[in-house]
Amino acid sequence: MSEKYPGITPDEMREMRQFVDTAIRKRLQSELRSLAARIRADVKGQPAGADPGWRAGVEWTLLWVENTATQLTQDRS
Repeated sequence: MSEKYPGITPDEMREMRQFVDTAIRKRLQSELRSLAARIRADVKGQPAGADPGWRAGVEWTLLWVENTATQLTQDRS
């Protein structure tokens, strides 16, 4: 039993923490994917002659955001 939360076993507390952690990670994953989609849409509005270095930087950023989003819900064991 927990002193702070009487009647809740350590296993129940662990399960609740895991549930909250998973919910936060899924929400953050969703927000990151939404950000990537907005960046992609903004890039399409740029002139075709934009600096290649700028475009490469945007692509790198998109890959980083998408990889980070994917890693948030991968098995953490």
